[in-house]
Amino acid sequence: METETESRTYDLLIDGELVPAAAGERFQTLNPATEEAVGAVARAREADVDRAVTAANDAFDDWSSTPPQERGRLLDDLAEAIRAQQESLALLETRDNGKPLSHARADVETCARYFEYYAGVADKVHGDSIPLTDDYVDYTVREPLGVTAQIIPWNLPTNIFGRSVAPALATGNTAVVKPAEQTPLTAVEIGRLATEVGIPDGVLNVVPGFGAEAGAPLSAHPDVDGVSFTGSVPTGIEVGKSALENVTNVHLELGGKSPNVVWPDADIDSAVDSTMTGIFANAGQVCSAGSRLLVHEDVKDEFLDVLTDRIEEMTLDNGETDPDMGPLVSEEHFEKVTNYLEIGRAEAGEPLVGGDALDRDGYFVEPTVFTGVDNDMRIAQEEIFGPVLSVIEFSTEAEAIELANDVDYGLVAGIHTQNMGRAHRFARDVRAGQVYINEWFAGGEETPFGGFKESGFGREKGLAAVDAYTQVKNVCADISPK
Repeated sequence: METETESRTYDLLIDGELVPAAAGERFQTLNPATEEAVGAVARAREADVDRAVTAANDAFDDWSSTPPQERGRLLDDLAEAIRAQQESLALLETRDNGKPLSHARADVETCARYFEYYAGVADKVHGDSIPLTDDYVDYTVREPLGVTAQIIPWNLPTNIFGRSVAPALATGNTAVVKPAEQTPLTAVEIGRLATEVGIPDGVLNVVPGFGAEAGAPLSAHPDVDGVSFTGSVPTGIEVGKSALENVTNVHLELGGKSPNVVWPDADIDSAVDSTMTGIFANAGQVCSAGSRLLVHEDVKDEFLDVLTDRIEEMTLDNGETDPDMGPLVSEEHFEKVTNYLEIGRAEAGEPLVGGDALDRDGYFVEPTVFTGVDNDMRIAQEEIFGPVLSVIEFSTEAEAIELANDVDYGLVAGIHTQNMGRAHRFARDVRAGQVYINEWFAGGEETPFGGFKESGFGREKGLAAVDAYTQVKNVCADISPK
């Protein structure tokens, strides 16, 4: 794989071949740290999506009937191929997305791990025997959905490629992937690796393009049997509507405004580490970011002193230098986040730290902390998707739960305390799909992930993804004497 800094061309992957778009169009992706072109990418439209879905549909019967252990071996081979290209894929991810190089390396490893994990799951997907009377044998089998569409976001393109595609292929589905137009490059490269390791033509297709031109016709395609979408709530609603027009299985992983609760008995250094990770990893461009810090009044000042010192030590630079934080992904997103900085100043006053954009090329915004935030402010309720932390004070356990739940989202939540009774009461009462105790971004490829409320429905990761990519068939036989 090439790693030169010069821009190069990337094609669609359809039916095992790298091909230009039918209309011959291309679009540029930019390095958000330099605003220079990284790649000229084939621009898929409806005709290209239709070709990819047709290829996936044609490949489905053979792939779904391939022995599951053989599917597993091929996914394991793909995991090894991804690991072998870790450095070049990570560099491409950093140039395409802006994230620090070490974070990109971790995302590539996570992608490989998803294919490795689901390689082991492939031959363990089974049904159940259901006891009726002695005159009946009743059992279930799990069958693949068919052609699945994976619409991948720009914030974690390599990670979520593996998260969505690996379980789909392991369970016998074929896939058409539409990566985000801001970050399409690693999807094309991993698709190419899939063909090189022997995954049959048409099983995995990649169609970079813009949402209205490629994503919309993909989610609405009558021959797509399942749609997985990760992204914003408004777009998720439109994807869900178009999928349901064809009664297509759909699961949505949408936004978050997640509470991170700190009690006085918490290990302060550990809680600060988790808070920093939760809001500044990937420049805050994570749906499960801990963007609301709920801190007890007795420890607020001490906690914020330590947090401020740590933030002032952070480095902010081009991701290729492996700083603590890189730029935002695009000019459009930069404008959104900087607008929220002004909203935050109007609502809560000057930030404790940060609050400005850097006067340089690229889309850099300082790590920012607003204090004195009320939970009904926009910066406490709306997903900013940037390195902006809202600090909210609380005094009682009941107040912490009320504040944690008083938001439209319910993706993740976290608590820092040495009192395990309190921690598990919080886990019981908070309305979130995943709860972290004394850590942020806890768990791994094995743990189910998804949201409550406007954060979506359905689960990815772990064995729960088997449910997302299969359908249950019940078989009932009358074996009574005739």
